[in-house]
This record gives sequence, structure tokens and C-alpha cells, in this order.
Amino acid sequence: MNLQKVVLPLLGVGVVAIAWRGLGWAGVALAVGGIVMWMLLHFTRMMKVLQRASSRPVGYCDSAVMLNAKLRPRVNLLHVMAMTRALGEQVSPKEQQPEVYRWTDGSGSHVTCEFLRGKLVKWELFRPQAPAEEAPPPGP
Repeated sequence: MNLQKVVLPLLGVGVVAIAWRGLGWAGVALAVGGIVMWMLLHFTRMMKVLQRASSRPVGYCDSAVMLNAKLRPRVNLLHVMAMTRALGEQVSPKEQQPEVYRWTDGSGSHVTCEFLRGKLVKWELFRPQAPAEEAPPPGP
């Protein structure tokens, strides 16, 4: 079970209870106002990320190598979408855990990310082999 789904509401109730005990109804209004503001900030961030992602091709990123360097374990999918400014191409079957997404750049390199319950667990960078350059013919 995701502990965050239980702890955050309990924390909110605790903040409201402490505000009631300290300042009465004014404290409750202040605490609820702060919680609503926090929720609106997160909602606005999510909408902005999705708005930017809607204007780009699915599964595209500017540089797969740079994305690989920026990724960290336990980062959520929304954060990776904010970094790439695009939705990932879903490689795994829908509604199955772990979810696997891929972002490809213009050179054919791609990063395949595996998310377990929305958090990044592992990722892999693939870079295609560059064609071998032919050596110039020896001079006279």
C-alpha cells in the first residue's frame, strides 16, 4: 500500500486540529486555506506540464543522453515528463505494473524508463552505433 495516500490526509487533519486548538475558527480557516493553496499549486504545476507535453510528439526528447544524466531513482513520472516536455511512448501493456516508457531523440538514441507505482526504478540508455568512417586512400 502506498503510505503517502494515508499519511498526507492524516497530516492535513492534524494541521487543522492543531490550528483549532491554537486559534479556534480563525486557525481552522488559515489551515484549510493553506492546504487548499498547496493543492492548487500542485494542480497548476501538473496542468502546465501536461500543456507543454501536448504540443510535442509522443516519446520525443531533445537529447536522450542529457535525459539519462538527469534521471534519478524514485522520481515520479510527472517530473520526467517535465524534463522531456513530452509524454513517453508506452512500451509495456496498459494497466500493468511496472510501466515502461521510452523517449527517443533525433539521432535515434533512446532512454527506456521503468516506473513502479509511478516512481522511477530503473532506466537504460541506448545509443545506435555510428557508421564506421572509411579511411581516405593513402596519398602519393
